[in-house]
Amino acid sequence: MVQSFKKKIELQETYDCIIIGSGIGSLSTGAILAKEGQKVLVLERHYEPGGFTHTFKRKGYEWDVGVHYIGDVQRKESGMRRLFDYISNEKLEWADMGEVYDKIIVGDKSYDFVKGVQNFKDKMISYFPAEKKAIDAYVSLVFKANSKGKWYYIDKAMPSFVSSFLGSLMRKPFYKFSDKTTYDTLRELTDNENLIKVLLGQYGDYGLEPKKSSFVMHAAVAGHYFAGGSFPVGGSSQILKTVDKVIEEAGGTILISAEVDKIVVENNVAKGVQMKNGKSFFAKNIISGAGIMTTYNKLIPQKIQQKHRLKEQLQHVKRSVAHACLYIGLEGSPEELKLPKTNYWIYPDDLDHDGCVERYVNDTNQPFPVVYISFPSAKDPDWSNRYPGKSTIDIITLVPYETFEPWVNTRWKKRGEAYDQLKEKMSQRLLEELYRQVPQVKGKVEYYELSTPLTTQHFVNYDKGEIYGLDHTPKRFRQKFLRPRTPIKNLFLTGQDVITVGVGSALFSGVLTASALTGKNVLKKIMTAR
Repeated sequence: MVQSFKKKIELQETYDCIIIGSGIGSLSTGAILAKEGQKVLVLERHYEPGGFTHTFKRKGYEWDVGVHYIGDVQRKESGMRRLFDYISNEKLEWADMGEVYDKIIVGDKSYDFVKGVQNFKDKMISYFPAEKKAIDAYVSLVFKANSKGKWYYIDKAMPSFVSSFLGSLMRKPFYKFSDKTTYDTLRELTDNENLIKVLLGQYGDYGLEPKKSSFVMHAAVAGHYFAGGSFPVGGSSQILKTVDKVIEEAGGTILISAEVDKIVVENNVAKGVQMKNGKSFFAKNIISGAGIMTTYNKLIPQKIQQKHRLKEQLQHVKRSVAHACLYIGLEGSPEELKLPKTNYWIYPDDLDHDGCVERYVNDTNQPFPVVYISFPSAKDPDWSNRYPGKSTIDIITLVPYETFEPWVNTRWKKRGEAYDQLKEKMSQRLLEELYRQVPQVKGKVEYYELSTPLTTQHFVNYDKGEIYGLDHTPKRFRQKFLRPRTPIKNLFLTGQDVITVGVGSALFSGVLTASALTGKNVLKKIMTAR
């Protein structure tokens, strides 16, 4: 008997499919394969499954680690909602965040992002009345760029021989938008730098500054939220709880504290996995949701790495930014504290986004380039049933991994006084920003805890504590190896590196991976299921 994340189970030695990691890409893939009748074993190296969808509890509070809002799930006919319904057997419920999902704060001015395409345009025009043409053109361009992504992503699931014939034609329309940076694309529409800064106020959702990021990444994020933002009722842990039941019904399981040491490969065929404790499991197919960097650098035997020049492929992509998150517990309900559901994006007003980041990276005592404040307890209508008289707030900022690198070889929770002092200094700076924006919570904070890039490194197993996997540069979208299939037979990839960043994209990576593995049109099945 071994311990799964909720019960004792009897493990088998052989499964239909083994999935490494339990993030949303892995969960999505596992649930889809389970519905195809496959017995799936999901292996999670930590004691809490779910990746960035998991929650943690401390001092009588609960925090969602990575799910702050999801777009396009209020419409039951949307692809996002249909996929969530499919992998959860329609057990996931969603709470609408209301009219204003994001508030962009630049200096002492604020700009509301409101749901509904026409509403959004009208609101932006009210702030920038001389820029109507540019705002209309921007929204049209977002839709156009997103429409070109369909065949680009379908090509990723195609067999290699089919992609070699048709892939270039399928990808070409997408490259027209992906080859340009976000900033350059908007600069062609307007020379109003303030408007550009506001329209790009969600760049923190993918973590790369506008002059470096591909426009298709920005378009995907902006378009995703045009219909508004939502939050899972009961918190993001409901994603794992509902998907686990689907996997379990097909005879599969999610195993915690189960760290994979290496993928077993024989004659260039993936056969199974060897665990850190020496035990092995075998399956017809192996899927890694651990990120391509971790998979290729750590889990593939060295001879196989060299044979396929896997590390050479990785030279063409870069890791995304690291971050710090301040988790705050407060005395008083969300209603008593008058907490908003709206997310706050806060920026300095003296430089553009790229300039703010450059200044901060060179000297972390300079103003934060971005501060994101989320109010999860206010977004979740079930929160007060679980935690009456309490509230939570998350504050996130970008931070160079190098700032915390001196403590890389220390243990979690035991990194020493200097580390704790640095965390406290950053925590106080973030609290000061919170009190500026939401002054009524001052004096109500009962507990706070700061996660750093080393925390992400520890729990997610990303070497540099990166939050978004790979950077979303124009060059990244030209890398054909970022697809579910690998050069090793029966070894597949899933997760945000296969598509793009975020819960929604990682969710859809499950569709691509399951399609590539089964050879079936999984998306059609999901879209017609009811």
